Amino acid sequence: MSNRIDTTFQRLREQNEAAFVAYVCAGDPNLDASLATVRALADAGADVIELGVPFSDPQADGIVNQLAAERALKHGMSVPKLMQFIRDFRSTHDTAIVLFTYLNPVYAYGYEQFHSDAAAAGADGILLLDLPPDEISQNKELACSEGLKHITLISPSTPPERMQMLAGQSEGFIYALSRMGVTGAQAAPSASVGSLVASIKKHTDTPVCVGFGINTAEQAAAVALASDGVVVGSAIVHQIAENATDPALPEIVSAFTAPLINATKNSRR
Repeated sequence: MSNRIDTTFQRLREQNEAAFVAYVCAGDPNLDASLATVRALADAGADVIELGVPFSDPQADGIVNQLAAERALKHGMSVPKLMQFIRDFRSTHDTAIVLFTYLNPVYAYGYEQFHSDAAAAGADGILLLDLPPDEISQNKELACSEGLKHITLISPSTPPERMQMLAGQSEGFIYALSRMGVTGAQAAPSASVGSLVASIKKHTDTPVCVGFGINTAEQAAAVALASDGVVVGSAIVHQIAENATDPALPEIVSAFTAPLINATKNSRR
């Protein structure tokens, strides 16, 4: 069975378009509003939805995403509810889903079981922030990960030999960080995005998407020209935080995101 991530990037290559990857924390600000917002992002044209799995200690995230996880947990979000969340989304949409998470909630649920259940629910990939990819091959249990593409994270500080290793074993797409730091800590992507992407592409044909610090349509267009896709997270999550109690939250998020999506899509025309 073909994976939605692969078919999405194949379609975008044929159309000479960059991908727009939208991050939200599942269950933020509450289950119903979150599901409606994710559907609105898909309707607005997001190519991939990156769903954050709420976790109590998201150390790689800045304050915006930390508070999103806190809101989701406060409203009862859990891994079993995440599985149902994905199934509910799949009842109306076919947009690719990547789970953005730390190892702890996955391991607590059962590593192999998490992959199996998430794939069965309709998820397509997973980005495990605090699990070094080379550790997987050294642990038999962690090798049991069928059903989900493992997304690789590469940063500007990744040494050349490690970049080659990570790129060589990449699946789905590579998430390249435009800057060092935690999510949401930067006001703009680095000017060296193009050289980072070029360095990665020396070692792989896997699409390279760039995130961290993208807040405006102009930034999205510039990054789209230098890569295979644009990842926007904290800027969207900030909109959710600012309008958490507004019944029109999905429409507000869609209106904010639409110009960034359009800029990404039109960057090469």
